[in-house]
Amino acid sequence: MTSARPPDPRESVPPGVLRRAVAASAMGNATEWFDYGIYAFTVSYISVTFFPTEGGSGTLYALLVFAVSFLVRPLGGLVWGPLGDRLGRRQVLALTIVLMAGATFSIGLLPGYDTIGWWAPFLLVLLRMVQGFSTGGEYGGAATFMAEYSPDRKRGFYGSFLEFGTLGGYALGAIVVLGVDLASTDAFMQTWGWRLPFLIAGPLGLVGLYLRTKLEDTPVFRELEEEGALEHAATTEFKDLVTRYWKPILLLSGLVVALNITNYTLLGYMPTYLETQIGLTSTESLTLFTVGQLVMMTMIPFAGGLSDRVGRKPLWFTSLIGLFVFAIPMYLLMRQGFGWAIVAFGILGTLYLLQLSTISATFPAMFPTHVRFAGFAIAYNVSTSLFGGTAPAANDFLIDWTGNTLMPAFYMMAACVVGLVALLFVTETAGASIRGRGIPGVDTEARPTAFAHK
Repeated sequence: MTSARPPDPRESVPPGVLRRAVAASAMGNATEWFDYGIYAFTVSYISVTFFPTEGGSGTLYALLVFAVSFLVRPLGGLVWGPLGDRLGRRQVLALTIVLMAGATFSIGLLPGYDTIGWWAPFLLVLLRMVQGFSTGGEYGGAATFMAEYSPDRKRGFYGSFLEFGTLGGYALGAIVVLGVDLASTDAFMQTWGWRLPFLIAGPLGLVGLYLRTKLEDTPVFRELEEEGALEHAATTEFKDLVTRYWKPILLLSGLVVALNITNYTLLGYMPTYLETQIGLTSTESLTLFTVGQLVMMTMIPFAGGLSDRVGRKPLWFTSLIGLFVFAIPMYLLMRQGFGWAIVAFGILGTLYLLQLSTISATFPAMFPTHVRFAGFAIAYNVSTSLFGGTAPAANDFLIDWTGNTLMPAFYMMAACVVGLVALLFVTETAGASIRGRGIPGVDTEARPTAFAHK
């Protein structure tokens, strides 16, 4: 237990400003995951529009295009991360949301294969790469922005609203696609119906941009800037990350393997899995997914607040062990029909929620301020590109290769083992200050009443 110190008056942020900071971060994240979600929910239509092949391989191609955007996310992290540490979090986040929403809007207007031939899938891949490049700075920046605005003793609670935005974006995507599907004929869905959700991303992005440009940069960043303690060259920052902060980079990468294989298996691949492997209709799978997301949204602030009281690591241990134990039983339960599928998804989603609710408080606190954006963005995006965005395609391939519809459960279990190994070496940072150039929880002190177990 580290020694307690009195509250730092510099941490005082007016409640109204804090609420606007939370809203700006969450709105941008909701836009990001609305964009990713609607692609996952319309894969069957996208495959027909851009990959009209025989034998069902069009779905695999569409899922591979989903994965393509993740391959360029590390490049986005390499570019946006150092910029965010030198120029500020707010400026980078304003640019990333414009790029992301613009690319998604453009997908909704893209002609299909029957109209322009192979230019159609080529342009689709290009736009997905723009999405991935912008996302390389969006998530790390938004989490850093929110963590640096939040009080140390409530960083888990306020940080959870970033993930509220994640689930909200996914849920909104499911609701919009479901609404259009119910109000449309099959013929209209094949032509313009599936495109309408992509067009909504345009105004959503403008709202997020407005919220972000109306705020100052984070108090933690401005404090370091006033002290003249920022990194002034990307080469120096990269050298520091490799030589001094390689351990948090490796540990964060291990946690992200567990987090994002679970995330994209449960949230990205689940609609496709339920329809192609379980036999649910698109309406049933979207209904299940929407109900599960809305329930998770109501629980996430409570889980985030709980992490402020008991620590982040106990919640992560519970989540990883629980998912390992229940993955196979719950996937077997899904086979029993629509009602049981809701129960199974609810149990797995609740266990995953214990990770999701704390990552915005946990990951930024693994790095000191002057390398936080870059360290987070690079480690998170490299791991996500290799193991997260590829999860839907990997699950689909593994099922086709083995003929075993339980492969998504096995894949999640393997990811949980990786996460558990990494978690053993992670420092508890609940309540620890994230100000300055010291490593939180190691070089900084914890607040009274907060856990500081290492």
